[in-house]
Amino acid sequence: MAVEKPHGDMSNFEVYREARGHENPDAAEYEELAADLVAPQVDHHPTDGRTQRGMIFSTGSGDERTFWSLVDFDQGTNRHFARYARVTPALRSGFVEILCTEVDERATRVDVSYELTALTSAGRISLQAYEPERFARMIEGWRSLIESKLSALASARIR
Repeated sequence: MAVEKPHGDMSNFEVYREARGHENPDAAEYEELAADLVAPQVDHHPTDGRTQRGMIFSTGSGDERTFWSLVDFDQGTNRHFARYARVTPALRSGFVEILCTEVDERATRVDVSYELTALTSAGRISLQAYEPERFARMIEGWRSLIESKLSALASARIR
C-alpha cells in the first residue's frame, strides 16, 4: 500500500482557572496533564516517567496500541511547546503538537494539532475521527477533562 498524503487539523481552547476558584498553574503543567489524559500504560524511557525530549511511552491496546516519542520540548516562561511523533502500527503514524500559552493570570490557551498518515486501509477509515468537526469535538473533550482535573493540576509539577 502506498503511503498517503498526511491528514491534519488544528483546534484550540482556553482554560479559565480563577473563575472557578482554582490556583494558577503555569502552561507547562497543562502539557503534563495532556500526557496524563492519553493515559500512558507503559513508560518505556525514561522508566520514571520524567517528561523530557526523547521520552517514549505507549497507550491503547489491540489495533489502537500507539507508541509516542517526545521529539521537541520547550518550557518557556509563558509558553510551553511539545511535539510528539506517534505510530499506531496497525493504522497510522504522524505528529501531535501542543502549544500552551498563558493568556493572562486567569487563562491558558491550548493549541493542538495533529498530522497523521494512514498506514493501512483500516488506517484510512480511522482518520475519519480526525475530520474537522470530529477533531474539534475531541479537543473540546480535552478542555472538559482538563477543567474537571484543575484541582489536581494546580499542585502538579513536571518531573
